[in-house]
Amino acid sequence: MEQKKKTKQHKGGRNPKVNPSIHRHVFRLTDEENAKLLSLFEASGLSNKAKFIISVLFDKEIKAVKMDKGTTDFYMRLTSLFGQFRAVGVNYNQVVKLLYSRFTEKKAAAFLYKLEKQTVELASLCKKIIELTEEFNQNYLKNE
Repeated sequence: MEQKKKTKQHKGGRNPKVNPSIHRHVFRLTDEENAKLLSLFEASGLSNKAKFIISVLFDKEIKAVKMDKGTTDFYMRLTSLFGQFRAVGVNYNQVVKLLYSRFTEKKAAAFLYKLEKQTVELASLCKKIIELTEEFNQNYLKNE
């Protein structure tokens, strides 16, 4: 009975692996070979060099993702601009509601006329942004 109690005790720690990697191999590279290996490793996006080398040795598929800093920056700025446009739309709706609830119809219409002029300018700016985005897509993103 004492042996059964001892085996049921939890020792803690990490669960043992089903198929542990216990065999070790060492190889040496020249500076050029090492630079090439590191660039391939970075392009693969894997987080572990050992797994990368194993996948290369055994012909497993390696996906390399190239990220263009300029394109990423453009996308992030465009996303933030879209968020600002949404905020302007929300504020626009709130202003129109306040105009009609706080002022007389004539005064509200006068303020609304000024707001419409600014909206037309914002719409033309939006069209220009869309044109520039399409031009960017055609010139830089479709060629890759």
